Amino acid sequence: MRCKDRGIWQTWTWEDVYENVSLFAYGLKALGVARGDKIAIAGANRPRLYWAICAAQMLGAVPVPVYADAVASELAYVLQNADVRIAIVQDQEQVDKLLGESEQLGQLQQIVYDEERGLEDYDHTRLHAISALIAESRDIFAGEPGARAAIEAEIDAGGGGDISIMLYTSGTTGRSKGVMLSAGGCISAATDTVAFDKLTEADETLAYLPLAWVGDHYLNYAQSFVAGFCMACPESAETAQQDLREIGPTFYFAPPRVFESLLTRVMIRMEDASAPKRWLFRHFIDVARQWGEKILNGKQVPLHARLHYGLGKILIYAPLLNVLGFSRIRVAYTAGEAIGSDLFSFYRSLGMNLKQLYGQTEAFLYVTCQKDGDIRSETVGPPAPNVDIRIADSGEVQFRSPGMFVAYYKEDAKTAEAMTQDGYVKTGDAGIFDTDGHLRIIDRAADVGKLDDGSLFAPKYIENKLKFFPNIKEAVGFGHDRAFVAAMLNIDLTAVGNWAERNNISYGSYQELAGHPQVYEMIADHVASVNESLSRDRFMAGAQIRRFLILHKELDADDGELTRTQKVRRSFVGERYAPLVEALYNGSEEADISTEVTFEDGRKGVIAARVKIRDARTFAVEAAPVAEQVA
Repeated sequence: MRCKDRGIWQTWTWEDVYENVSLFAYGLKALGVARGDKIAIAGANRPRLYWAICAAQMLGAVPVPVYADAVASELAYVLQNADVRIAIVQDQEQVDKLLGESEQLGQLQQIVYDEERGLEDYDHTRLHAISALIAESRDIFAGEPGARAAIEAEIDAGGGGDISIMLYTSGTTGRSKGVMLSAGGCISAATDTVAFDKLTEADETLAYLPLAWVGDHYLNYAQSFVAGFCMACPESAETAQQDLREIGPTFYFAPPRVFESLLTRVMIRMEDASAPKRWLFRHFIDVARQWGEKILNGKQVPLHARLHYGLGKILIYAPLLNVLGFSRIRVAYTAGEAIGSDLFSFYRSLGMNLKQLYGQTEAFLYVTCQKDGDIRSETVGPPAPNVDIRIADSGEVQFRSPGMFVAYYKEDAKTAEAMTQDGYVKTGDAGIFDTDGHLRIIDRAADVGKLDDGSLFAPKYIENKLKFFPNIKEAVGFGHDRAFVAAMLNIDLTAVGNWAERNNISYGSYQELAGHPQVYEMIADHVASVNESLSRDRFMAGAQIRRFLILHKELDADDGELTRTQKVRRSFVGERYAPLVEALYNGSEEADISTEVTFEDGRKGVIAARVKIRDARTFAVEAAPVAEQVA
């Protein structure tokens, strides 16, 4: 492992990690942790918090990672639902959240923390520093030979059928559920994909994803145990991009939102560059779009195209990948939600081996993945190794996999509801297989619908096309059982703010910038481009956007509008902004809205605005729309 601390990269060998985790486990055992106990883990990507997960597993306890940015009530819900007795947290912020919810957390007996800053004057009756636990255990190990043997005996008592982790779902459609995963299933799944992507101890990854997300536990934690590769932790979320450049990982994962923000940053910087540099960038990006993916996939390409692309690699592609920290990447994945095909192709055209996987917490991530040389932007690939997928009559994707979950914690009815009688897991996603066996996810089955005229309406597909534009940060589409498609948009404050500065447009807040007439004109052009693209899509040609608005505030997880993994809670947004949805469909040119917001310190406030609504330009349908039967 590596971790950057005060600007210096600290390093631990596997032997060092094993020693520290064993000492940590003994300290937890002394606090009363027993087999089957639930232990909450809350904080950023820090080595000691990963050690906490492993120490709990050594003792046969069940670690329950929690999102570090969860507000106190969300944190309390998970700990209460999971029957957590001991919490291991990063710092004072997390300690304060737990102490503030003490009335709801009567079963919480001990709190263990990593960073001691700010906690010196707290009552330490049930507060313990990780460093102190490890130091005390080291003294005991030195004087009592039987202490180490006791921990090794706990390890030997474990089995593949034990529950090794409990990960809570993102809660896109309701309350989060605790997904129980077995040790044997986790290792089997990770072993299959390590072999699939040829990961070895020579590889290195940057662990910046939330500890509570299945992507981090699988890609960084489980695969590192199987392959033996090095996991590096950034100094902080703010320095992650700089740390990425310093580490230069060979294996990388990011959700589409990260790739969107990086592209936005690149485009902003290019707008500030000199005219010759802008021309050079645009010229070679066009060359990359034409030939880059073909070259990456090993297809036949004319010699002049290879030479032209090679020159672009020297002048543009290699320097750009280096600035982004992607120079050494051998394998990269994206998942978590659908990625726009244009965004996906952009990175691949630069020579980055970016692939898609489709997964769920209930599968322990992988359901499908893409083979090198057989990668398509519109699909998520064939089934992952040893995974069986079928499409139900309703159009729903269902699977069986080595890492599939054991059950939802204390949710027998929902567990039964998620499974078919013959043992397949219902994903809730609508999909189809193409002729080569690649899976194409259309959208959440519950979200896919039809317009009044029978045209197919898949909101996520449309939203991803909108979000390809750097100026659009978030999009929420509406249209099921309605006459046309309408959209609510969030602008990207960084990108649009930079554009406003270059165009001498002054503004005092996000709300003021979002409502500016010139911003609406710019966004209207983006919506028109999406409609032109949709007009050529045989599936979605009838679902062009007729009306849109720019929201007066950014969608926020603290306000319940996004999940902690930054997925839109579409139904919640529709209910919360019902007056705006109604105005989109009744022909109004503007509508008043008043919205309660949560500030970073937990205080509540209200934002009121008069939101403008615009008609969008639409295009003649070039191909007859196909209304596919999807329940």
